[in-house]
Amino acid sequence: MCMLDIAGPQTVFWCASKVMEERGLPGYARHLVSLDGGLVQTLEGVAMQTERLADFDPCEVDTLVVPGAPDIVDAVRREATLVAWLRARAFEARRVSSVCTGAFVLAAAGLLDGKRAATHWMTYDLLRDNYPRVEVDREAIFVQHGDTWTSGGVTAGIDLALAMVEADCGREVALAVARELVVFVKRPSGQPQLSWMLQAQAGDGPLFDELHMWILANLERTDLSVEVLAARMRMSPRNFSRVYKDKTGQTPARAVERFRLEAACRLLQDSARHVDQVALLCGFGDEGRMRKSFQRHLHTSPTAYRHRLDTVTPPAPSASHRP
Repeated sequence: MCMLDIAGPQTVFWCASKVMEERGLPGYARHLVSLDGGLVQTLEGVAMQTERLADFDPCEVDTLVVPGAPDIVDAVRREATLVAWLRARAFEARRVSSVCTGAFVLAAAGLLDGKRAATHWMTYDLLRDNYPRVEVDREAIFVQHGDTWTSGGVTAGIDLALAMVEADCGREVALAVARELVVFVKRPSGQPQLSWMLQAQAGDGPLFDELHMWILANLERTDLSVEVLAARMRMSPRNFSRVYKDKTGQTPARAVERFRLEAACRLLQDSARHVDQVALLCGFGDEGRMRKSFQRHLHTSPTAYRHRLDTVTPPAPSASHRP
């Protein structure tokens, strides 16, 4: 398995337990299990100690988290016993989840049939082709479909676990965990796995890294024109536009819009600011221009986007909450 696929969620649940216990409330009892127990080798070369699966009564399990593995299609075939156990017993747990290519294990067990699911962006097509009854979401960091949760690659398991903590313990606890773990931002489920910053960096090498960081620090400015950006790069506007599009595949204007859009999505999710305030902070100028950008790229309005992500914060678990 991939070590971070399981270590990420484990750390989130550990930190949430610490926060909850400080408030006199129960946390999560965490167990790492395998079919036979003992040491399990990880992709990174570090062996992790596990408990034997047969020692656990599924009726006493609240949440199952299945990590991913390399060569997942062959691995699923080799692990027929594990797949059979999941198929027979997973419904006795309150919820079942996967990180990265762990979705293939859930799919092999039939637990994703007719459901939306996420996996690592590099294995979208592989999951779709092998399990056509699964509706693969090509964008989401994680997906909740009823009591089944799936997430994208590796660090997306942290986002998945934070969302579970928020559902169980409330938004305040989830944000406290994110702060302690120095997570840059608690990402909403609908945010793409690959941000525009990451995509741009992959295409341009280091050439525009400093410019992109400057843009992010100055998004409130409405004058991030080709001329202003070209001056930052000490290039003529014409040459800058040509080189930028050649390196990133986007025009400078479209790139600035993408940066503004991603920043607006984060503010709509993680702040209570009014939509028109978000538009000003992200440099759209007014709500109307921001609405057009949302419709163009996300096919929804800022207000509808926020409403889609809003969840009612549940009360903190009582002493009888099942860990």
